[in-house]
Amino acid sequence: MPDDLDAWKERALLAVRTHDAVALDAALAAGVPVESTSPAGDTLLMLAAYNGGAALVTRLAALGAKFDEAGPRGMTPLVAAAFKGDLASVEALLAAGADAKRRTKDGSLPADFARMAGYHQVAERLEREG
Repeated sequence: MPDDLDAWKERALLAVRTHDAVALDAALAAGVPVESTSPAGDTLLMLAAYNGGAALVTRLAALGAKFDEAGPRGMTPLVAAAFKGDLASVEALLAAGADAKRRTKDGSLPADFARMAGYHQVAERLEREG
């Protein structure tokens, strides 16, 4: 990736953390791949899901971001959204086709993470889906 594209990638990573759709669209238009990752290995979609960016989750999923692949910590974007209690991102991921029955390496479901974090409404929604 050329240096200027590296700078655009950094802008994309910041955009998903700060819910900046305009900056994300500019970075994607500049050639940043939708499956770009942070230095820790998290995809743009994972970061959007973890940071409560439901609109960006919807946008990235529509652009082909992989929503059922686990990141370096073994979590999918749906697990991240569930753990954070972000019902809007959970709904966006489910609408895109994310699998509420997909288990993590330790056998946990996204609903388990929501319940563990105290987000019972999110857990119940995921259980209805699964």
